[in-house]
Amino acid sequence: MAYTLQRAGFSRFQVLEKGSDVGGVWHWNRYPGLTCDVPSQLYQFGFAPKPDWSSIWASGPEIQKYHRDVVERFGLTDRIRLNTTVVSADFDDASGRWTIVTDSGEQIGADFVICATGVLHNPATPDIPGLDEFGGEVVHTARWDDALETDGKRIAVIGTGSTGVQVVSALQPAAQSLTHFVRSPQWVLWAPMKLRQPRIVAAAFTRMPGLQNRLYDMMLWGSAILPDLVIHDTWRRRTAQLYARLSLRGQIRNRRLREDLTPDYQPLCKRQVISGTYYRAVRAANAELVTDKIDRITSNGIRTADGREHPTDVIVLATGFRAHDYMRPMRVTGRDGRGLDQIWADGPRAYRMTAIPGLPNLFTVLGPNSPTGSISLQYSAEVTARYIVEWLERFRRGELDTVEVTEEATAEFNRQVAEAMVPTVWNTGCNSWYFTEGGNIDLWPFTRSTLTTMLKTPDDAHFHFECITSTVSPTA
Repeated sequence: MAYTLQRAGFSRFQVLEKGSDVGGVWHWNRYPGLTCDVPSQLYQFGFAPKPDWSSIWASGPEIQKYHRDVVERFGLTDRIRLNTTVVSADFDDASGRWTIVTDSGEQIGADFVICATGVLHNPATPDIPGLDEFGGEVVHTARWDDALETDGKRIAVIGTGSTGVQVVSALQPAAQSLTHFVRSPQWVLWAPMKLRQPRIVAAAFTRMPGLQNRLYDMMLWGSAILPDLVIHDTWRRRTAQLYARLSLRGQIRNRRLREDLTPDYQPLCKRQVISGTYYRAVRAANAELVTDKIDRITSNGIRTADGREHPTDVIVLATGFRAHDYMRPMRVTGRDGRGLDQIWADGPRAYRMTAIPGLPNLFTVLGPNSPTGSISLQYSAEVTARYIVEWLERFRRGELDTVEVTEEATAEFNRQVAEAMVPTVWNTGCNSWYFTEGGNIDLWPFTRSTLTTMLKTPDDAHFHFECITSTVSPTA
């Protein structure tokens, strides 16, 4: 968003970042084994190619460094205020402006607020009796303690999904014992996640940037198969699901263990897990898979419903995030004093991921219904940023003072989402973090071309906006 604003000639904007560095989820997550499940050559901004990724699937630290390098490459350092947590954002009906309050008590006035707060940033901590009484170390993967010693320890990992799979794979080899507590197993697609990118490839991309750009375009085009897999019940989906089943059968020969690792839902229903090492890790002599429900945490370990006590030195919570918080816990108050919690009383909803009724001059990047399971997030963010800038351009030209999406347009978009969600694999009977508290699947059930078309240019018929006659220089 900052890059797009700067490129469009806007100078009066600042980014308020609660972290001590940029990178978002790649800054907060530092657990052992952290790896992106999207190929590096696709997991980058189209305007900022990186020729020298060290691996086909990059590690978390390398991706965080990439974000830092992008900031420096495009001169955005002075635009970003780190260690600045926004406490509240309030819209004033009379002036048509926002007041942002930070954790230091500072008040900042703005014509527009753009929430690029992402999805995976507020850790979800399970409500397990006795967790506070545990005598050993407890760490959440999203707030990893770099000083934590795990080698030679008895480690318990609670939670599955990509995080649980990665941290189990990383910690198992040096642990005295590792117990993975899994109530709902995941389908795990095998892939050589440790595969290095050949140096000759980096050298070629460095000398011939056009070659890398063509590869990026090809991968973006090829990734169009992902929405097809999850949206339509075709031979492609069934082939991918067969591969998931074969990945399990081919690596887990023990029938009892294979049964424990077999989910009761279709592959791809949840966020797909990819790993080349997890099944090997849980087969190891020092590893154990526990599927019994956790009864409580004791001072020395974990007790399961069967009455068994599992002695433990370190508990790792791989329990994910409160994925539907979005900009919360920031308190957001819009038109007529209505707060975000009131506006979202039935769960998060927005217009085409970008605008929320009742919140004038506020836009979201990767807001509700963002395609976290099918389309490149970088591509989605770039398209959204350009869309938002079109509104800011109109403000700069003096064509409008405030802009707010209509309730009718938002309701119609959400009706289209609900209708399109019916045949998706996400709607086939699993309990995933994609579901909101209101029971809706918070994803993008359309193709990439539909996303591009919807955000190509603003539709005035879907918005309320007040026009002015004088040109005003906006701040964001």
